[in-house]
Amino acid sequence: MEKTVSFLQPPTYGNVITILSIDGGGIRGIIPGVILSFLESELQKLDGEDARIADYFDVISGTSTGGLVTAMLTTPNEKNRPMFAAKDIKEFYLDHSPKIFPQSRNFLFGQVRKVIKAIIGPKYNGKYLHNLVKEKLGNTRLHQTLTNVVIPTFDIKRLQPTIFSSYEVKQNPSLDALLSDICIGTSAAPTYLPAHRFETKDSAGGVRQFHLIDGGVAANNPALIAINEVTKEINRGSPDFFPIKPTEYRRFLVVSLGTGSPKSEEKNDANEAAKWGVLGWLTHGGSTPLVDVFTQSSSDMVDLLISTVFQSLQSENNYIRIQDDTLGGEVSSVDVATTKNLEDLVKIGEGLLKKPVSRVNLDTGMYEASDQVTITNEQALIKLADVLSKEKRIREARSPMGHSPKLDQSIILNN
Repeated sequence: MEKTVSFLQPPTYGNVITILSIDGGGIRGIIPGVILSFLESELQKLDGEDARIADYFDVISGTSTGGLVTAMLTTPNEKNRPMFAAKDIKEFYLDHSPKIFPQSRNFLFGQVRKVIKAIIGPKYNGKYLHNLVKEKLGNTRLHQTLTNVVIPTFDIKRLQPTIFSSYEVKQNPSLDALLSDICIGTSAAPTYLPAHRFETKDSAGGVRQFHLIDGGVAANNPALIAINEVTKEINRGSPDFFPIKPTEYRRFLVVSLGTGSPKSEEKNDANEAAKWGVLGWLTHGGSTPLVDVFTQSSSDMVDLLISTVFQSLQSENNYIRIQDDTLGGEVSSVDVATTKNLEDLVKIGEGLLKKPVSRVNLDTGMYEASDQVTITNEQALIKLADVLSKEKRIREARSPMGHSPKLDQSIILNN
């Protein structure tokens, strides 16, 4: 018999606060798309074919391409259900990436054209992406998402991050922008796509301008920002959350999905980089080393910090990071949208499911198979699906809408 899926009850009726975070990375967004498709399929085995990722996470956070995935998972359709299932993400990238990042058929001409473009303007005009996002997301605004979202951007006029948060919009209505504008802004990677300007109006008619570029400038891995937004909401005394101490991270369940990074031998050499000028930092090797540096450093620093905190609290199982830092060649790029490269990225995502669970080595910064956890990412996601399903049912049972069993304060991940 088909099960009816209900919206997730607030964390105050549960054991943990569930957070999903998705890194930026251009076309490499296919990788977390494959991971999410598998997770959603496992949730559907437990709770019926209508189950969706947004039904299980209190917050979904994404930067750049991760911000677009976040919007796809949380934008309501005419039935007030997610417009996209997780399985649709892969096809979305396969179908549209070649038009967002059109490739030159002549390799030499294409390389010369990229160099010229990097000097006089962005590589791509962004028109196809802008029209596509506006068509798919329509008039949906930030406050209308099916679960809470946190999408970081960077305002180049204010020279500071602008975080579009479902929690903050209640305090600051000027943040209630169209999701399409937010996605275009967070995806505007310097040298790749043009900066995005738009305005919002509050109920009193006040106008706020936004001049946005890629959220990866601020936080390519937005997991920590999502935790921070939840913590601020708890400190405000929100009835949706159980009271916790500032460092009580064991009450968080954080799933952080990377989009891959180059293996060590593919990364830049200091002797070589010492010779670069502005052009070298913008175009070396057909990529943009300057952009790669700040996005990778942002992702890795967040992972190092969260890993350290969760390990120090003996809560390693409450932080799941799935990342591949062994990408080489074209699959490590953010914009080589050839059919072969896109299909290779799908295979990388599928292969990542079969790899053992890895954790960042706090000394080297590299991802290594865990000595304590000897399962694959696929097996970990199957276990995660069971945890998420049980947490959802616990909240439903404890809420005033149904039976409220005796409160069990133990963390379900450790059972």
